[in-house]
Amino acid sequence: MMTETSNQFSLQRIAPLAGIAIAAILGFVFLRDHLTFATLAENHEALSAWRDANYVLAAAAFIILYVVFVALSLPGALFLTLGGGFLFGLFPGVLYVVSAATIGAAAIFWAARLGLGDFLQSKLDQSDGLFTRIRNGIQENEISFLFLMRLVPAVPFFAANLIPALVGASFRNFLFTTFFGIIPGSIVYTWVGSGLGAVFASGEKPSLGIIWEWQILGPILGLCALAALPILLKAIRKGDQ
Repeated sequence: MMTETSNQFSLQRIAPLAGIAIAAILGFVFLRDHLTFATLAENHEALSAWRDANYVLAAAAFIILYVVFVALSLPGALFLTLGGGFLFGLFPGVLYVVSAATIGAAAIFWAARLGLGDFLQSKLDQSDGLFTRIRNGIQENEISFLFLMRLVPAVPFFAANLIPALVGASFRNFLFTTFFGIIPGSIVYTWVGSGLGAVFASGEKPSLGIIWEWQILGPILGLCALAALPILLKAIRKGDQ
């Protein structure tokens, strides 16, 4: 007779997460050579003409495609962000990008939560180890931690989707911090994408180095510091007690 915990770890429950993992691997193998600046440069005129003739359909198709890429953790979300800026401009391009990325992130969150979340929670509840302390630390400063995971450029997007689900983060807080936390980075890359038409016309090669320029990186790091401030203040208060 199977226990409740083993039921939680059934193949049926982990199937969506396993499917995402398989799709991510296949996407990396088959898509990585096609999602390039060269591909966009070769097709930018045809894409622009199709957008002009079918704007609503183009916007809907872009959002759906972006959701699928994020939900399946396929490589190319950055490429699509640039494409959103190229096709729709900084605005409403960034709105399409942020909305689609949030929906896709929510899909991964629930796939992880339903597949492994309860199982890991039961294991963590029985343990007093490092992971339990990490989980408790995140839950005590949930919004700040979630914002930091979104704002720090070094944190992979898929990791920022999986970890909160596996440590029992509130879905409402996850959704809130995802939508607003990815706005700064999305603005930067959508802005770069909005200028690709002129870059292609001049025959130059696009560069993503702008994200590391101080006038861009500085404000993002400032937002990281602001998100970390409540955690620091709470730690100081605990130390004074």
